[in-house]
Amino acid sequence: MPTAIAVTSADLVLPPMDHQTPTAALLQSPEDQPLDAALADMTVLLEQHGYVVALYPASIPVAHERRLHTVRSVLESNRLALLKLDLPPLGIAVLVRQLRQLSICDFSPGVVASAARLLSHYIYAGALLKSVTRLDRVPVSLKSHAKSWVPGSQFGVLANPNPELIKIGAGRLSGPEFATRLVMAKGQLQSDWVTAELAPGWQTQSVHEAALPADSPRWWGTARLIEFAAFLPDISILYQLVSSVRREVCTWCGIELIGDRCGFCSAPLAAPESHSKEVLALNPGTTTATNHAP
Repeated sequence: MPTAIAVTSADLVLPPMDHQTPTAALLQSPEDQPLDAALADMTVLLEQHGYVVALYPASIPVAHERRLHTVRSVLESNRLALLKLDLPPLGIAVLVRQLRQLSICDFSPGVVASAARLLSHYIYAGALLKSVTRLDRVPVSLKSHAKSWVPGSQFGVLANPNPELIKIGAGRLSGPEFATRLVMAKGQLQSDWVTAELAPGWQTQSVHEAALPADSPRWWGTARLIEFAAFLPDISILYQLVSSVRREVCTWCGIELIGDRCGFCSAPLAAPESHSKEVLALNPGTTTATNHAP
């Protein structure tokens, strides 16, 4: 069975791009589900899939985040990965779909979990905003704040992979240098800038529309927005990208991973230099003899 992908909000589950991509499980908030029911649901997921990779926004309510860690602690399960993401809501939804795609490939659960950090660097997530006066997720200058009070002003904002802000009509947002598709979600703002200017400028292959995630207005500081995210859509490219990274074994929990941190226990990968120092400390006589060998 494929590794189960789970989310904390149903609007983070975008429609699949093919008939093979599975959906994601929903981990409800404490207000919507008692602890006993949450434990029972997670037990079923673990029994059916073996491993669960749960992704949730950094902006999630504290009580909901605490619930996730409580479930993991009570079940004493090292087969549940909790991945906290600081991407905008639509960017998280895109990443969730990509992990859903990878979950049916021949990757181990640890590689699927740690692939989230890798793939997030290839997601260009931003929004068209009517105002940036309440935007606190991306650095905004006092000059931009002042311009937001000018009638008719609109701003293009990029939150990931690198923060960037422009006034529409006075610049262009830096885009990906590789082929992407673009998904957009409309809030209370009418504009064709995303489809008429941004998408052609970024040379995106196609544009698709999705429902605006419920948390997007709070994340961006306004409901007058159009959120967008450019991403790698092809499963073969995602597979090649993840496969190209060297795989390691977590020295703490023993699970396979890519990158520098385990997706399941969050332990950092020991650097080669640190490993050498440990060997040197454990075998000083052997090392000294080696260093003096002709």
